[in-house]
Amino acid sequence: MGKPTGFLEFSRELPGERLPLERINDWNEFHEHMPEIKLQQQGARCMDCGIPFCHTGQLINGMASGCPINNLIPEWNDLVYRGLWREALDRLHRTNNFPEFTGRVCPAPCEGSCTLGIIDPAVTIKNIECTIVDKGFEEGWIIPEPPKLRTGKKVAVVGSGPSGLTTAAQLNKAGHWVTVFERADRIGGLLMYGIPNMKLDKEHVVQRRVDLLKAEGITFITNTEVGKDYPASKLREEFDAVVLCGGATKPNDLPIEGRNLKGIHFAMEFLHGNTKNLLDSRHGVSNNGHFLSAEGKDVIVIGGGDTGTDCVGTSLRHHCRSLAQFELFPQPPLERTPDNPWPQWPRVYKLDYGQIEAKALYGDDPRNYAISTKRFVGDEQGHLKELHTVQVKQKFVDGRMTFEDVPGTEKIWPAQLVLLAMGFRGPEDSLINQLGLERDHRSNVKADHGKFQTSIEGVFAAGDMRRGQSLVVWAINEGRGAARECDRWLMGETSLA
Repeated sequence: MGKPTGFLEFSRELPGERLPLERINDWNEFHEHMPEIKLQQQGARCMDCGIPFCHTGQLINGMASGCPINNLIPEWNDLVYRGLWREALDRLHRTNNFPEFTGRVCPAPCEGSCTLGIIDPAVTIKNIECTIVDKGFEEGWIIPEPPKLRTGKKVAVVGSGPSGLTTAAQLNKAGHWVTVFERADRIGGLLMYGIPNMKLDKEHVVQRRVDLLKAEGITFITNTEVGKDYPASKLREEFDAVVLCGGATKPNDLPIEGRNLKGIHFAMEFLHGNTKNLLDSRHGVSNNGHFLSAEGKDVIVIGGGDTGTDCVGTSLRHHCRSLAQFELFPQPPLERTPDNPWPQWPRVYKLDYGQIEAKALYGDDPRNYAISTKRFVGDEQGHLKELHTVQVKQKFVDGRMTFEDVPGTEKIWPAQLVLLAMGFRGPEDSLINQLGLERDHRSNVKADHGKFQTSIEGVFAAGDMRRGQSLVVWAINEGRGAARECDRWLMGETSLA
């Protein structure tokens, strides 16, 4: 512990952000940099507590508490405080293959369980993590490190999202020849097309890491959907092992009256098309009409999670006419309630970047809580023109939570674009059915955590495809675990962590 009184001397500080009304006019990342001395002071706030809950990585009440990949947080906080940035980078890479991703998009469950957070604002773990790896790239410390020896074994990884890239990186490190299949035209999965550019830069952050993995010997095949463009049976014939990392990409729908009207879309269709068009043309053209624009429209986002926030931020950058976001649950409290104690993830009210931008533009948080959409209404041409809602209240029946309408709270909202961001209900069926894999009760590929072996020998599964919709940091956890067990199956033993 570098400074025993650091948490008493220094207050929590975060880097500044570009002004909301300025940044909604471009697609650049909005976080600014912090002076190095400030970052060292933030590192000094880490108490090196006796039991560092920040890297426990456990689930409490269904939510992450502490870092799921067990980052050595007190160690690299102390190294940053002492100005030993390269050593801090080495510690960070021991547990995290891609800290430049988690340092930008992770909700930081580590900070939710920081011991200092019991009495004061938590240590700025996420910002320090991101700065360590960014400095590593800037200083040229992060370079390709291909394995010195090859085993001759060939492994196919299906899907290039965070779990797929992690699996590939670890198996390549073990000396296997790894081929990653991706159905989109660019590598990265969720990292490339599911998260907007202002939150995670594609060309300078995602592609930078993909290029590094290529230089280390990993083969990437794009525009190839296994099970459609490439027969699933060939995987077993041409590779010694297979790891499935296809994600949970089947979205939850809202099958109510008027659902078939033009103008109602799933969030990922909106976000994917937007980022593809941005990268292809910098929004110079409309990609032959193949991306959805919110420009000049009354937009309603149904769903309150990270994906909903990304839809809000993207719609604002399209210069929509108006914007509202619906959440079925009531507004969270301003502070922890007795049934949400530390070190649980704090379920409290906060403004994310999209809501901050909307509030700056329209004067208020765009979220409407405890609201249910009852029907969509269209015009004579079949285009959405409005939707009808009602306020709801929670009710418990036989111990199960349900919702009931509040009489007299009906409302009509003008809308020409509705984005459904209500989460996902599991992986797509085609590949799983072709391989004949067993599923769990939630329709995910059945494979125990810690083993990651599916019902077919030599076929493993990781990430959202195995556990269901989750965080990028959990995907990295799963990718490392699946690679470890795949390597053990191939070689009889493993040195992978």
